[in-house]
Amino acid sequence: MNPSPLFIVGVGRSGSSVFHRLMCRHPRAAWLSRVLEHWPNAAPINRVVMHALALPGVGHSVSRMIDPGECYEYWEQLAPGFARACRDLVAADVQNDVLAQVRRALAQVPTKRRPQLVAKVTGWPRIGFLREIFPNAKFIHVVRDGRAVAASLLKVDWWQGWRGPSGWLFGELTAEHMAEWHRHDRSFVALAGIQWKILMDAMERARQSVPTSCMVEIEYEDLCRDPLSHFRRVAEFAELEWVPEFERAIRSAELRSENEKWRRYFTPSQQSILESVLRSHLVRYGYEPQMTREPVEAGATHMQMIDETEHGAATAVSDLPPPDVAVMVGRKS
Repeated sequence: MNPSPLFIVGVGRSGSSVFHRLMCRHPRAAWLSRVLEHWPNAAPINRVVMHALALPGVGHSVSRMIDPGECYEYWEQLAPGFARACRDLVAADVQNDVLAQVRRALAQVPTKRRPQLVAKVTGWPRIGFLREIFPNAKFIHVVRDGRAVAASLLKVDWWQGWRGPSGWLFGELTAEHMAEWHRHDRSFVALAGIQWKILMDAMERARQSVPTSCMVEIEYEDLCRDPLSHFRRVAEFAELEWVPEFERAIRSAELRSENEKWRRYFTPSQQSILESVLRSHLVRYGYEPQMTREPVEAGATHMQMIDETEHGAATAVSDLPPPDVAVMVGRKS
């Protein structure tokens, strides 16, 4: 029997694609390839790719030519609405036929040599939905500074925030968020920051039903500083043996978060707007606001809340690679 799936989740533009691609370099990992992004019906070809990865003299070339992907059109065929829902998908959204289809389809991805399915979804967490289908699934949450995420969102051509909240996939703004947006003259910088808060809050709610043994959180900035130790931690969490081939892949990848690019992208006024919008959430997640001067409400930091959760206290914790993340695989600059 194949191990339970391993899902990488997080807000888009958080470095999760880089993490996903490196995680899939483990020789026991199976994944959805970009073949399925272009041809959602090509599941048999994806399986051929997984088999080819294990062939001497061929696998290395295949892994360099074909990357892992999120493959939302493929997911849409299995679970309509998976990529287009206006709110997070939860356990109650799983229909009987969808449960059977997803289990049957994803069971065809792993192979004998690559039994561990590693998949990535970003945006809404969808953790409750996925746990209803795969009760023993494990999750890796990749977190990144919301200022860097907001700056990156404004640089991609597919960001739907330009249409305003009525035209994006994150539902209507709450009265509080709507007032905040209007307070900043409907700034798109503010709206990108609000999107990060919406999705991080959704993650807080989603993780409440997940045992601590089934979820781990990785801060992308820490990953860039020390990738080897963080991937060791993740491999242990996923019950994947630490092997020389995987270590070589991690050592050959040079990661630089380059989070400070948001300051170069934004004017002082825009920087001030963004930090005003994000301030409480930045503090919660251990990121230091640098411009605003308002007092921060007293309370536990995000890491303190995680510690309390692990000790049984009741708490609430709230992609192509981002263009502002430099990644060189197999070479040093």
